[in-house]
Amino acid sequence: MSPRHFLTLKDLSSDEFKQLISRATELKKIHREGTRFEPLKNRVLAMIFEKSSTRTRVSFEAGMAQFGGHALFLSPRDTQLGRGEPIEDSARVISSMVDAVMIRTFDHATVETFAKYSSVPVINALTDDFHPCQLLADMQTYHEHRGSIAGKKVVWVGDGNNMCHSYINAAALLDFQLVVACPVGYEPNAELLKAHQDRVTMVHSATEAAVGADLIVTDVFASMGQEDEQEQRMKDFEGFQVNRQLMDKANDDALFMHCLPAHRGEEVSTEVMDDPDSVVWDEAENRLHAQKALLEFLLTK
Repeated sequence: MSPRHFLTLKDLSSDEFKQLISRATELKKIHREGTRFEPLKNRVLAMIFEKSSTRTRVSFEAGMAQFGGHALFLSPRDTQLGRGEPIEDSARVISSMVDAVMIRTFDHATVETFAKYSSVPVINALTDDFHPCQLLADMQTYHEHRGSIAGKKVVWVGDGNNMCHSYINAAALLDFQLVVACPVGYEPNAELLKAHQDRVTMVHSATEAAVGADLIVTDVFASMGQEDEQEQRMKDFEGFQVNRQLMDKANDDALFMHCLPAHRGEEVSTEVMDDPDSVVWDEAENRLHAQKALLEFLLTK
């Protein structure tokens, strides 16, 4: 039987997504109670990082340790992947020695090719197109603070990037309305927008989008690999900072999220980052618990 992969949120059904959110909160409670729970004892996760990370590495590595398993950190500098070995060959070899593979890379085709030739589950820990693991944590966080997100208005402010694409997928699976507010020329993938036009509205004004929002989310204006565009992007994204004035347009109980790291004073003001309605620290911690739920789901079902 072929392994179950997690490359985008669409690899889950709506019910599976909701079950993972619920299970992540249960695992969080188990961990905080200090109860030993080791469903992945003696299991090994290979972690391939072509893009650096703080939260992704710490959460997956800590999660495997708490589950009684082990995580291997692999960088292109230390493996044949960085010396031109075909992805297909690396996938066959690595997957023959471990129980799951997590990949954080640039080109989404890399994880798709790796998954095609892998004999074990492959997890997309971020590509230039999607960041599904972050959405597991984000949706867990919203549920813990406000309950079901179904029927709510979520506003994405900023670049139509990998996070935005995953929010579009989440809207379809969890039945919420998404408004994407970005500058002209920074819209999300047109095909993805068209496929979800019943769930997603595209505007070019953050102020217009924020009215009546239940959740406002943003990300850095220039992502990893776009540093040479920083100066131009700062000009293009003028008026798209999430600040107190923007949050005041939203509903009184609206939450603010950011996948981090944040550039305070650029895409978000320090005031909003430190506001009680900001749940960015819970959101960051929940990467650990959401990914533990995902690992359990992929490896013990």
